[in-house]
Amino acid sequence: MPLPANTLHYPVERVLLQRTRLAYVHLRNLLTDAKRDRAARVYAYVMVWLPEELLLLFLQEGEVVNATATADGAHFRALPIGEALGKVPSAAEFGDICFHCADDEQLATMYWSQVLVPVAWPTELLLDDASAVLAFLHATMHDGVVEVLADGGVNYVVFRQGVATRGFFAYRADGSAEQRLRALLDPARKAMVQLWPVPPALPVQVPPALIRAYRELMAAVVKRLGESGTDGAPAHPLLDPATGAPAFTGIVQATAKAPTAFLAEVYSKLALLSGPEQAPSRLPYGGVLVLDDGRVEVVETQKAKPRMAVAG
Repeated sequence: MPLPANTLHYPVERVLLQRTRLAYVHLRNLLTDAKRDRAARVYAYVMVWLPEELLLLFLQEGEVVNATATADGAHFRALPIGEALGKVPSAAEFGDICFHCADDEQLATMYWSQVLVPVAWPTELLLDDASAVLAFLHATMHDGVVEVLADGGVNYVVFRQGVATRGFFAYRADGSAEQRLRALLDPARKAMVQLWPVPPALPVQVPPALIRAYRELMAAVVKRLGESGTDGAPAHPLLDPATGAPAFTGIVQATAKAPTAFLAEVYSKLALLSGPEQAPSRLPYGGVLVLDDGRVEVVETQKAKPRMAVAG
């Protein structure tokens, strides 16, 4: 059975704030201090237990980079950082909070194990038989993570080529990663066991403050462009090569990521001239689009990168 969200706890390297009443903690001040204080610029997670759901905030070097939420401890969803922070009232009467340091690999494992579908175990494999589980992982040369939910704790054992190399455990105890896993798979614990591939790096969202700044900046830009047009028509400093007139395609700004500044300039111009529907495909390395209504669209990196030869 899945663990109730109120009982979940994860491995921790160092406790910065033990689980305490949310009424005694101002979350935004806590996160602001984490960014300003050099000693607090840590890799960590913040758990916020609200009456109806559990929020997890993931931090890298003291900066919140991602967030998830769950109502039952089993089904998680990714959240925009701004939405997650907005769920926490400034003067909460109910709820708890904790702030724990954790390894960056653990943070990535926590995030991806919450938002992805696990690898299926063979139907005939008994998951409370530690020897059988380890034999299967060794035979398949598995690279990835075994997640074990037991006694209210979430544990992760990292495997490389079928061998347990390290682990992140909710409770402190002696023994190697394999020995700890064998103990967790004891039938008396009635553990829930899931299998995952090697997790990618923890994804980083655009900070809410940057999105707000873009919106405010682009609102001013749109207003200025509208005022500078001819006969009321908006004008743009980039000319449409097809007409020679100022380009206005519904995008007022396109920022591109690329291996070189030259390519970034090329991709951003292509995106701006392509319009809102085609622009994301013109940003293979990702970027940010600002539309004429003030909306900001973040474009993720495409899986297949283009090969572009630049003539000398």
